[in-house]
Amino acid sequence: MATHVHRPVTPQAVHVEGLTRSFDGRAVIDDLRLDVRPGEFVALLGRSGCGKSTLLRILAGLDRDIEGTVLVPRRKAVAFQAPRLMPWKKVWRNVLLGLPGKPERAVAEQALDEVGLGHRSNAWPKTLSGGEAQRASLARALVREPDLLLLDEPFGALDALTRIKAQRLVGELWQRRGCAVLLVTHDVEEAVLLADRVLVMDGGVIAHEQCIDLDRPRDITDPRFAALRAGLLERLGVEATAAEAA
Repeated sequence: MATHVHRPVTPQAVHVEGLTRSFDGRAVIDDLRLDVRPGEFVALLGRSGCGKSTLLRILAGLDRDIEGTVLVPRRKAVAFQAPRLMPWKKVWRNVLLGLPGKPERAVAEQALDEVGLGHRSNAWPKTLSGGEAQRASLARALVREPDLLLLDEPFGALDALTRIKAQRLVGELWQRRGCAVLLVTHDVEEAVLLADRVLVMDGGVIAHEQCIDLDRPRDITDPRFAALRAGLLERLGVEATAAEAA
């Protein structure tokens, strides 16, 4: 029997136990257990089709056809790889989409300022660059004052330079806001760069857990960083090159 409950964030921001999600009789998530502490940044890795995005959708409350227990904060927000902005609404109106009541424009503009997009608040979405659209999506998530921020490959469609800037922004926002974050990504370096803890999903469960005990801001040239990255790549079945392992 499935339980999906909103609750306060203490003592865990997320508690999942015995979670199973099947499609056409095949369990994509199979008796999974997961805990995320308040304020913790967790990255979730895994091969394509392993159930990462399915798990995130369940935590977001977008998929309730489950078995098991899922306890999450009432205040949560999601940012997907596609910004999903409504083209017929100005950027600031997109930020306020779905908020209860009649929030004022100033609420949106404050969130847009926080992601460095205040100067584009009155723009149409089609005029935004890919990085700007993703920042607008982040503003729409942040305006909800979430205790849990769920990020599903939010940088996947960005070019390399814009991706680096977006990663830095998310790291800064997390440190400033103090909310728990679960980031689904295929990028091992991104996971080690941002997370307190990296989880590897395989066979429908959390198959490996790696604490990232490195000072922030992190240096990708640090041998310890390279060793953590190489170990996670090996867990994913990818051999690191000699340069990566050095």
